[in-house]
Amino acid sequence: MDIIEPILYIGLSQTFFAGLLIATKKPVITANRLMAIFFFMLFLDLTLVLIKIKILTFYSFPFIAFTYGPILYLYIWFMVHPGRKFNLFNLLHFIPFVVFLIFSVVYRSEPVFTDLQGVFFVSDRFISLRIVYVSAFFLSITIYSFLAFKLISKHQNNLLNSLSYRSPSVTLNWLKILSITFYVLFTLFFILGGIDLVINFLPFDPYYTIFPFIALFSFIYSFKAVQQPAVLDVFTDEEKGKANSNDNIAPEISPAASDDQEPATVSPGKYYRSGLKKEEADELLKDLIKYMESEKPYLDRDLTIHRLSSLVGIPKHYITQVLNENYNRNFFTFVNEYRVKEVINRLKDPANRNYTILAIAFDAGFNAKSSFNTIFKSITGHTPSDYKKRFIDSAD
Repeated sequence: MDIIEPILYIGLSQTFFAGLLIATKKPVITANRLMAIFFFMLFLDLTLVLIKIKILTFYSFPFIAFTYGPILYLYIWFMVHPGRKFNLFNLLHFIPFVVFLIFSVVYRSEPVFTDLQGVFFVSDRFISLRIVYVSAFFLSITIYSFLAFKLISKHQNNLLNSLSYRSPSVTLNWLKILSITFYVLFTLFFILGGIDLVINFLPFDPYYTIFPFIALFSFIYSFKAVQQPAVLDVFTDEEKGKANSNDNIAPEISPAASDDQEPATVSPGKYYRSGLKKEEADELLKDLIKYMESEKPYLDRDLTIHRLSSLVGIPKHYITQVLNENYNRNFFTFVNEYRVKEVINRLKDPANRNYTILAIAFDAGFNAKSSFNTIFKSITGHTPSDYKKRFIDSAD
């Protein structure tokens, strides 16, 4: 227990100041408020544990942990839907928290369980409550971790039909890692607790093993939360029901491949409400390709489907539809194929011999070295330097 106390003090200071920084962060958005509440709840949980160790116990079992999953999920939800407002329906996620808060207060003077060692499976009148509590907590962590992971994955898929570039501030990969870390952390706690209940191998209550992880968790992810800017909503309200969520992304292809490919397999009736006939879709695709080849909008590193729509005069949901159904591509792949072709053409031009591959890539519309290398290899099957060596330098 002497080791746990310093960790609790570290966790207290970290969670409090993290919550304070995020609460005062500009702009004031719902997502930031939720993340601030999350760290303040961690702070409150650690405070109650410290009071329990040093002074007295005034609750029968931990209940604040039932807020962790819902708050993290709602933070992610409002981060990827920045235009939405918090409403009473969102409070339904906290029903388990309220229920176990009531039970904890009602039975605060009863020995429901003071720790997990030696008392959990004691046949008393509270054994059913202990089992329900632990089961409900593990179920809550599992459900909300899964929902958070699924929400981020869907958001990233949607971006492929909206953005031509990758950016950590938009893709929110750190939140996907957070959802995994969150689940692994608490699963480890349950495993240690379960083993200790059977063979009693830990010299201390396994409940306290979670707090070093919470302190580390708060230290790492508070930095990411403070640095995370507001995510621009890539869909307008009018298009949310129309835009393709990119469930049928075709494999990225070589720019040298023929355009006479099999169309992407799509769900029956996927675009039946769009009102766009096949002949019209073919014409729109021709206009889109013609504009890309003549005006080269892909040279804009920050090109989005909104921007391209305004430039070419085709509604955004129609661009998504014709690319997915008629051209077997998503917006991200479509634009970056042109960028890769532009890089290859410029590498072949003797006038560019004095420029580095990366400089040419930036001029062709790429915004980062790592994404350029990844995209180039996925489309051509070769790294940029290998492609230049094999197919350009060797031809001289």
